[in-house]
Amino acid sequence: MRARYGVPLSIAAAGAAGLAYAAGFEARSFRLRRVTVPVLPAGMSPLRVLHVSDIHMVGGQRKKQRWLRSLAGLRPDFVINTGDNLSDPDGVPETLDALGPLMEFPGAYVFGSNDYYGPKLRNPARYLLEKAQGRHGLNGNPPATNVVHNPWEDLRDGFDAAGWLNLTNTRGMLKVEGASVELTGLDDPHIKRDRYARVAGGPSTSADFSMGVVHAPYLRALDPFAADGYPLILAGHTHGGQVCIPFYGALVTNCDLDTDRVKGLSTHTAEGRTSYLHVSAGCGASRYTPIRFACPPEVTLLTLVEKE
Repeated sequence: MRARYGVPLSIAAAGAAGLAYAAGFEARSFRLRRVTVPVLPAGMSPLRVLHVSDIHMVGGQRKKQRWLRSLAGLRPDFVINTGDNLSDPDGVPETLDALGPLMEFPGAYVFGSNDYYGPKLRNPARYLLEKAQGRHGLNGNPPATNVVHNPWEDLRDGFDAAGWLNLTNTRGMLKVEGASVELTGLDDPHIKRDRYARVAGGPSTSADFSMGVVHAPYLRALDPFAADGYPLILAGHTHGGQVCIPFYGALVTNCDLDTDRVKGLSTHTAEGRTSYLHVSAGCGASRYTPIRFACPPEVTLLTLVEKE
């Protein structure tokens, strides 16, 4: 009996230990990533941008809320929120409270699918299947049914009241340290709400610096941003792969971006023009899969400096 069941039991024990680590420790092991990006025109002073994404707030997540509030101590020049703030229809008050100190700084936001709709319980293996079949979100999949509608309007109103710019398929301008920073945003491509035609045309000549903002880094959003000449694009959505293999990396991105660029700073080229791309690994996870493995939750402080 020992020979027959010893290996399966040891495997089960190792799996249980890994799950306990992924849910109990790593998913609550919040990190700050610091990145320097050489994108500013000559003579422009450095800018410090705090990139927050994929909070996926669930009621009672006190440690996450305290950590988010503490980030105001970084004193960023401005904040960019790339969506998926919610994973609970009742999570808006706690999300706004956690982000309250950061909303004292200039900022802007786009929404992700989980701001609009509550998550559904699904088999994690479907992400691998969808990757193999080239289907993600509503891109190739049938429309979602029986979904919970989140009170995203309350979240929007809270951000707007703080003065953050709503970049839903539109442009906005921030005055930061005497410089004009143009932000061009898209609604979430994961649920086919992006409308690039509304913002096409590239950076404004009146801006000192311009950048693109989108929740999910689908190629159909990244390509026109790069082709139009935006030097920097910020996105989230991927969770950095969420469950990664040590020394190998992510298995999926939950969009058509390759896994080599699932998180952090990289580049994207379209029509002969290249942009820097920063994809946040995010600081949360769906309430139905509250785990992370070899991919800690994070927020990034980007320091933008002159081009090399």
